[in-house]
Order: sequence, then C-alpha cells, then structure tokens
Amino acid sequence: MRVLVVEDEKDLNKLIVKTLKKEGYSVDGCFNGEEAMLNLMGAEYDAIILDVMMPKMNGYEVIKELRDKGEDIPVLFLTAKDSVADRVKGLDLGADDYLIKPFDFDELLARIRSITRKYSGNKSNRFSEGGLTIDVEKRTVTREGIEIQILPKEFSILEYLMRNKGSVISREQIEDRIWNYEYSGNSNNVDVYMSKLRKKIDDGYDNKLIHTIRGVGWVLRFEGNKNTDGGK
Repeated sequence: MRVLVVEDEKDLNKLIVKTLKKEGYSVDGCFNGEEAMLNLMGAEYDAIILDVMMPKMNGYEVIKELRDKGEDIPVLFLTAKDSVADRVKGLDLGADDYLIKPFDFDELLARIRSITRKYSGNKSNRFSEGGLTIDVEKRTVTREGIEIQILPKEFSILEYLMRNKGSVISREQIEDRIWNYEYSGNSNNVDVYMSKLRKKIDDGYDNKLIHTIRGVGWVLRFEGNKNTDGGK
C-alpha cells in the first residue's frame, strides 16, 4: 500500500516514513498542506497520515478540499490538540480516525490497518481467495495451510491484488501504488516481480490464482478448474 505522510515536524515526519517503510509500505512524505495537494494530484494513495496544524494549508483545509472533490481516501489525523471539539471538527470534515501526539508507533500501525480495512470492506486483517490467505498484520502468506516465503515488495503487490481481487490491475497501477516518488527502476521491474510472485503462489497447483490479461495487466481470482490466463 502507498501512504502519504503530511507532517511539518521534520524529525517526526522522517521517523514515521522510516517506520512505515520498514513495515513494507510505499511512503511519500511532505511538510505542509500545499505539498500534500500536489502529491495527491500526481499519485493515488491508500491512506493519508495528516497533521492538523501545518503552514500554508492546515489539515482541516486539506481534508475539506479532498472531501469536497469526492475523494474518499482514508485519513488519519495526527494532532497535539486533544480537546473533544477539535476531534469532532476533524471527524465531521471527513477524517476516519484521530491519533494524539505523542503516540506509540504500534498504535499508529494498527490504526492504519483499521482505516484501510474499513475501506476494503474486510472486517479483519486477513484476505483470502481460493485457498490463499494473507495476513496483513503478521505479514504472512499461506496457500492450503502451507506458508509461502515472499519478499516485502512481493507481499505489497500480492496485498494490492488481494484487496482488488476480481479486478484487472495494470502495470502502471502497480507501479503507482507500490513504489514511491524515489523509485527509479527499469520499465520491466513489475513484470519481474509478477513472474516471481506467480511462481511462488501458483506453481504446483492446478487452480491458478494470478492470471495475465494480455496487454492489460493481471487479475487475482479463483476460477475452479478453469485456467484462462492467456497461456502464460
């Protein structure tokens, strides 16, 4: 998943970004509301961690503009203001959750999982399809009860496919959601990761789960005994 961190305290911003990257998230960081809006114009995010008190545009102004545009990206507010009135204002403007500074990073991670889980329609941190199960909190993957060892970036791609199972995902969408602005890999990087991921997930099973849609992208779906993945 790709997360935007908007926090004007530079040390805290860097610490949040570092923590999220360690957990396997793709992360972009910026320091004020105007930079946040520019980032949001250039990329799609699965969640925003948004400070309330910032220069140029504060968090309230950012979320109001987002919601007025019809954007439903999950937003977690960070704030040193702990009054009920402040929390109510943020929630009424469309925030999904609040975290008061100082906070514990385990709680921050849990709240990110919670708001993104709500938007996916899942009631837990586990996603399953055709005997394949991924646990976002534990970062584990199993198929028919057998654990599969995959790399952090492979997990991120698989999680994205699982959250959008049944929908065709293009190479560009994967690049946008899994890599941040610092990414400078070659054009076939996604193909390489997908090839390795498909071998780990589907080799040895008659029922393939990750299917190539030629000229378009990939889709994760269970098709019983059918195998219509374009012959790959």
